[in-house]
Amino acid sequence: MTLYGLLTFCAVYTLAVATPGPGIAAIIARSLAHGVRGAPAFIAGFVVGDLVWFSIAATGLAALARAAAWLFVAIKWAGVVYLLYLAYKLWTAPAARVEVAGDGRQHGWRAFVTSLMLTLANPKAILFFLALLPTVVDLTTLTVVSFLEISAAICVLLPLVLGAYVLLAAKARQLFTTPSAVRKLNRSSGVAMAGAAVVVATR
Repeated sequence: MTLYGLLTFCAVYTLAVATPGPGIAAIIARSLAHGVRGAPAFIAGFVVGDLVWFSIAATGLAALARAAAWLFVAIKWAGVVYLLYLAYKLWTAPAARVEVAGDGRQHGWRAFVTSLMLTLANPKAILFFLALLPTVVDLTTLTVVSFLEISAAICVLLPLVLGAYVLLAAKARQLFTTPSAVRKLNRSSGVAMAGAAVVVATR
């Protein structure tokens, strides 16, 4: 994998991770209720979940790329359409308040399993990898080194982004509880996701 390809993956993946969705909603709600207690285990579940989906996507796409070039292109454009759909949904989402809820005992392994199950049940993760991987990786020559490079990027970027949400929600708990703040967050994330779709479409 080229340095440009790896940096492109890192940039678009960071935007996707930061986009509000089930995972971000859970991080915010949990941090509003519990602060930073149990956050490392909770974030670790998301990391493992993304690594699982990445492994499935990388393996499956490598086989598809060897079998049918047209399917490779179709997957790319299906991904672009999906990313644009997410951008539209974010822009038009109602400014709903974040509900503060949770079990104060949910730390350690409980927190890890909760976030892992949330990630494995979320099709957004696998669709994201299906849309992005073909634009940054030559799937016909995918190597162990390239696989490890992307895995390392996930292990670094995901905790950084989710950790920032944890700290922000824990220390400024009113930031995400007003309709105006939620609306601004949704729309800025929608713009970012549309930008990610443009990056995918032009590669």
